[in-house]
Amino acid sequence: MKLAFRKDVVGRGLKVGVIVGTVLTAINQGDLILGGSLDATSAWKIPLTYLVPYCVSTYAGVEAILRNSET
Repeated sequence: MKLAFRKDVVGRGLKVGVIVGTVLTAINQGDLILGGSLDATSAWKIPLTYLVPYCVSTYAGVEAILRNSET
């Protein structure tokens, strides 16, 4: 668990989360945002769209560190 909070792991996760989250938000919610019709039903999905790639990147980073420490 401690590895997930390492500066390099968090930094990479944030970068991936912002980039991938922005692209996915533009794809999935862009028309609603640009059209001004984003409602609460759709808006709650946006933070999750950023959180999921952050979590995946963090998990992958921790896995890589653990695998490298075994060798």
